[in-house]
Amino acid sequence: MADPSSYRPKPGEIPDSPGVYRFRDEHRRVIYVGKAKSLRQRLANYFQDLASLHPRTRTMVTTAASVEWTVVSTEVEALQLEYTWIKEFDPRFNVKYRDDKSYPYLAVTMNEEFPRVQVMRGAKRKGVRYFGPYGHAWAIRETVDLMLRVFPVRTCSAGVFKNAERTGRPCLLGYIGKCSAPCVSRITGEEHRELAEEFCDFMAGRTGTYIRRLEKDMMAAAEEMEYERAARLRDDIEALRRAMEKNAVVLADATDADLIAVAEDELEAAVQIFHVRGGRVRGQRGWVTDKVEAVDTAGLVEHALQQLYGEESGDAVPKEVLVPALPEDLDAVTQWLSGRRGANVSLRIPQRGDKKDLMAMVARNAQQALVLHKTKRASDLTTRSRALEEIAEALDLDSAPLRIECFDISHLQGEDVVASMVVFEDGLPRKSEYRRFQIKGFEGQDDVRSMHEVISRRFKRYLAEKEKTGEWDLAADGGGPAAGNGETGGLTPAEAAAGIPAEIRTEDNGRPKRFAYPPQLVLVDGGQPQVAAAQRALDELGIDDVAVCGIAKRMEEIWLPGEDDPVVLPRSSEGLYLIQRVRDTAHDFAIRYQRSKRSKRLRTSPLDDIPGLGETRKKALIKHFGSVKRLRQVTIEQICEVPGMGRKTAESVVVALARTAPAAPAVNMATGEIIEEEADYGAEATRTTEDGGNTE
Repeated sequence: MADPSSYRPKPGEIPDSPGVYRFRDEHRRVIYVGKAKSLRQRLANYFQDLASLHPRTRTMVTTAASVEWTVVSTEVEALQLEYTWIKEFDPRFNVKYRDDKSYPYLAVTMNEEFPRVQVMRGAKRKGVRYFGPYGHAWAIRETVDLMLRVFPVRTCSAGVFKNAERTGRPCLLGYIGKCSAPCVSRITGEEHRELAEEFCDFMAGRTGTYIRRLEKDMMAAAEEMEYERAARLRDDIEALRRAMEKNAVVLADATDADLIAVAEDELEAAVQIFHVRGGRVRGQRGWVTDKVEAVDTAGLVEHALQQLYGEESGDAVPKEVLVPALPEDLDAVTQWLSGRRGANVSLRIPQRGDKKDLMAMVARNAQQALVLHKTKRASDLTTRSRALEEIAEALDLDSAPLRIECFDISHLQGEDVVASMVVFEDGLPRKSEYRRFQIKGFEGQDDVRSMHEVISRRFKRYLAEKEKTGEWDLAADGGGPAAGNGETGGLTPAEAAAGIPAEIRTEDNGRPKRFAYPPQLVLVDGGQPQVAAAQRALDELGIDDVAVCGIAKRMEEIWLPGEDDPVVLPRSSEGLYLIQRVRDTAHDFAIRYQRSKRSKRLRTSPLDDIPGLGETRKKALIKHFGSVKRLRQVTIEQICEVPGMGRKTAESVVVALARTAPAAPAVNMATGEIIEEEADYGAEATRTTEDGGNTE
């Protein structure tokens, strides 16, 4: 690991002007490329105290062995040079979008004597008109098939075309009217090129004029009693309308725009782009990238713009680009885009109307793409195995932690303090063993004390189960489970690895026992204090065979008990990804429980604690009198008039309401209005968490 001070430029060496800089490692490989309005100010940021740098930036500057720069005249030149160098050197610490597929385009080869319509992928060629990109090649072929009856442009390869010229016979499409057959001189080259230009105009969105012209021709043919020609024109119009319907109208003003949305987490980001032409979505593409540098949403947008338009020109760059965040150098990026297009380009964030709604849809697609990417990554067996091995190596464990339990504390300003426990076995969630805890030992906000209580309660239950079964003594003495046929008896690999007899795993009713065996790793959501509390709880119970660690969200660093410095896993580590996923799952589970508990508390009523008064009769009382407030004002005799209410129960209701002081009236803070008690209390229902799990 290099010391950045060893290659730091001397004061005054770095110019105070726009430019592009490159960090190189000890082997002279370029590992990072960046641009700046002022090279002096930007590079000074990299040579601060290492502790104050972002972890990714710190890793980069300690990997580098030298830095060099190139001065340019304008920020636009810096933007262009940065893109060129990133493409040339492929630096490891720059954000690089991994396109999840090679997107197909509908291409018209206007550079040929007889233009051809075909599907194309890869680099774009000069003189070829492109439309798209499309999600699938079959979508292009369906569109072309509908349009060929109206625009019978050549679609055959060069070999087929030359063979038809030689034999004087067209291909099948020529016989069925879906090709104008220029190969056998049915039309001239000029007529065929004009047909191809009409095809391009229609695909570019200029559809209204052409359809109106066909409708006019159809009506004229019908008036002249040329019914066959009128029917053919009618079918042509219908085919064109079906082709248009394949692209949804999203903007009524026939706007040409690209919409870019970003979904991100600590390690990765997904970018989705919708191409809108003539108010219709003509194409969609998406990328996923590792966040290898310290970059925010605006930086991700700038990188996406560079990759999207770095090699485009003309109409391929739209008049309007809508983004979720504006780049830091907005003027430079806008000027660069305008230069690529050859006309002004508007780069902005949509604020209202249809464009804002469409941006929200693109953002949902980006979020779904990120979730799908992570799901595919988590479901891969090889990846999970590598993640567990990396965790074992980083934490110095004897074996891979096949069972991981993660604990998280949740509360709202010290009220409704709860905890969650989620279980991952073999790198996958085991939802049936998720648990929820209410903090009972004290009141108020103290995450460290709460963590100590939860860990203590969980492992006291484990020790109780261990003492109850007696089978654990065999395992402790080296006897282990009885020898069998070599199979695990229906256990998970984590249970089999722990040497747990099958009879310990289930209760008499067949349900799995809640705390029957321990994890190999306890993960807590927090830093040093929470980790120390968890380890102290285990030490007090005499448990010394369970590893403990914590993950601090701010820097995504791993803390171990008694260590002053954290373990920093590489950004690309599958082990770090798995730990983050376990932590996030525990966090979400705790928040859902805390919200449901708080919601239930806010909906409590004095009627809840009256013996013998069930939900049905509570609903009947509220329905009859309107609210608890009015119920407080009635007599026993009036309560007895409610169907199903006896005098003894009515007396209990009156006594209970008399003992309970009326709650302070609720006030609408916006209007100052006093809100009456809800009249439909009896209709409420207690919500349950989505993932299940028992409350301990």
